[in-house]
Amino acid sequence: MRWTENDYFMGCGMGLGPLGLLVMALLFVLPFWKISTKAGFSGWWSLLMFIPVANLVFLYVLAFSDWPTVSGRANRS
Repeated sequence: MRWTENDYFMGCGMGLGPLGLLVMALLFVLPFWKISTKAGFSGWWSLLMFIPVANLVFLYVLAFSDWPTVSGRANRS
């Protein structure tokens, strides 16, 4: 069997089409949006999940930075 250009693009989209790709994008962005806002950062940072190297940088910044909401609670105690 010979691969055509159409077969390649269907494989990249997992055969889901445009609606499926939108659902997959939402599955990645929405959790990071909630985590970002709960951590006190802008939810717009979650759009970095679409940029290959920036998504890893964002995860490390999110994991190892001081969260404004958590540090605010620590100051009140």
